[in-house]
Amino acid sequence: MSAAAGAIAAAIARERREEEEMTPYSPSDLSENWEFKILRSATGKFRDSIWLRGILQEEGRAGWTMVEKFDDSRVRLKRPAGARANDATLGFDPYRTSVVTSQARLATWIVLGSLVAAGAIVLVTFLIISLASSHGGR
Repeated sequence: MSAAAGAIAAAIARERREEEEMTPYSPSDLSENWEFKILRSATGKFRDSIWLRGILQEEGRAGWTMVEKFDDSRVRLKRPAGARANDATLGFDPYRTSVVTSQARLATWIVLGSLVAAGAIVLVTFLIISLASSHGGR
C-alpha cells in the first residue's frame, strides 16, 4: 500500500471512530424506531450552505432530517423507519452515505491523476532528450 493510500485509510478510520464517539443514541432514539445515517462529502461541499440546503431538501423527500453537522464533510441524519415505504418512488438511494463523490472515488482520481502527470513528465523529458540528441549530432 502506498503512503498516500495508507494516510487516506488512517484518516477514514479516525473519522469513523470520531463519529462513533460523537453520536451517542439515547434510549428514546432507539426505542422510537428511528434510522440514522451519516452523509459524507469527500470534497467538503457542506460548507456551501445553499448546496447543503439542496441536499437536505432531497434527503427530506426520503424522510431524513439533519440532526447535526459535524464539519464541512459530514452531517448526521435521522428518519422514522416507517419512511421506508416510499423509498421505491424516490429516484435516488435513500441509504446513500456520500454525495458528490465518495472518499474512495476521490482517492482513486487523485492517484490516477498523479500517475498521468508522472507519465506526462517522463514523456516530455524523453522528447526533450531525444530532440536534444538528434540536434546535437548535426
